[in-house]
Amino acid sequence: MTTPSRVPDPARPLRLGTRKSLMATTQSQLVADALSQRTGYAVELAGVTTEGDVSKALLAQIGGTGVFVNALRDRLLSGEVDFAVHSLKDLPTSPGEGITLAATPPRDDPSDALCGPAKLADLPTGARVGTGSPRRVAQLRAMRPDLEIVPIRGNADTRLRKVADGELDAVVLAYAGLKRIGRLDAVAEVFGPDRMLPAPGQGSLALECRSDRTDLIALLGAVDDRATRAAVTAERTVLAVLEAGCSAPVGAYAAEVEQKLHLTASVVAHDGSREIRLSASGHPDQAEQIGRDLARRMLAEGADQLMGERDIEPR
Repeated sequence: MTTPSRVPDPARPLRLGTRKSLMATTQSQLVADALSQRTGYAVELAGVTTEGDVSKALLAQIGGTGVFVNALRDRLLSGEVDFAVHSLKDLPTSPGEGITLAATPPRDDPSDALCGPAKLADLPTGARVGTGSPRRVAQLRAMRPDLEIVPIRGNADTRLRKVADGELDAVVLAYAGLKRIGRLDAVAEVFGPDRMLPAPGQGSLALECRSDRTDLIALLGAVDDRATRAAVTAERTVLAVLEAGCSAPVGAYAAEVEQKLHLTASVVAHDGSREIRLSASGHPDQAEQIGRDLARRMLAEGADQLMGERDIEPR
């Protein structure tokens, strides 16, 4: 392991580890540009291939948690990159050993988006809708029990092509990701958090670096957003207390309104027939406690049993 420098060398560009997909490199470049503008440091991207990029299996089948993150963390610990940018919803709730979440930039729209020729209500009976997310599967089934949900993997363009080719009637993707790659033209309908609760941390980015790089932690703090950090802390605490990962049908969304943090979370049965949905609020400085208390209330109402009632495959 290389010895961390006392301060970053302004003569050497900071190396930002990122997945190689268009969406990942686009959002990483946005971070690089913002950091350079605020600190004066040059930043160069270093592409990394993760397990999630190589495997063609559904995320639930390969474990989900950490599959897009672990390879980047390995590069951090070895010193090959200075910091890494992740989609925060991909980040395990347990911290990596020797690694710090140094910054959460301002959040983009956390909504999900239906992509296809028509809104959800206008899709024909039995329409084939693609998604690889159990959370989206459960909430779609609650809204339209007649749909045929088709499990899919691949980048946004690959999924959108399945609609264009007629293989699927629609797909559901994160609105923020579509916006970052310039594909809002494909959106037929936006599901705000009041209609479809997003994944905890959706629309947010996470900047990680080694815990012993206190100089770099301070530097990355230039792009940290306090309100985003409070919101995603509450959401991810719910996920952690429920002991759920990205293969569980858990949605959560928090936002600060009039100096109070409002959090809503849900667990939906995989067939969409039942839901435990609760809300809580408090001071943003108590984000973790708000999330913990809400998750415990959900468990008291049977959230763990509801998460355990799984289909083998989405219908």
